[in-house]
Amino acid sequence: MEAAGSVNKLSFLSLSGNSMRLAYLFLGPAALLLLAGCGCVLSTSGGNLHTFVGCAVREFTFLAKKPGCKGLRITTDACWGRCETWEKPILEPPYIEAHHRVCTYNETKQVTVKLPNCAPGVDPFYTYPVAVRCDCGACSTATTECETI
Repeated sequence: MEAAGSVNKLSFLSLSGNSMRLAYLFLGPAALLLLAGCGCVLSTSGGNLHTFVGCAVREFTFLAKKPGCKGLRITTDACWGRCETWEKPILEPPYIEAHHRVCTYNETKQVTVKLPNCAPGVDPFYTYPVAVRCDCGACSTATTECETI
């Protein structure tokens, strides 16, 4: 099933001249209103997320679960952000200089909770990290899922 946006985009390809201008005249203000609405929502939730560059501690909710126990919804602090990254070509091998940083944990503490309704013989305790300080740094597989393309 195609999204409505992709159907509209395909139908615009068959338009020409004045019809194309009318389509843009209508969709331009509609898109602007949509973006303005999104900006208001984002700016009211603790800062403008579109322009924030850096790494910060932010509240995060997840479902803690393990086999044999019911899940428990936990709200904790985690690292969130966007870090500067760049690549540039160079003349010597490896022919590229890369600077890639991710928003990652700088300092954590461990918290243990007891999961509800665990089956007999199942350890009901669940331990998870809580972010104390976050920073832009190299990705460490000890604390972060590091994925490359």
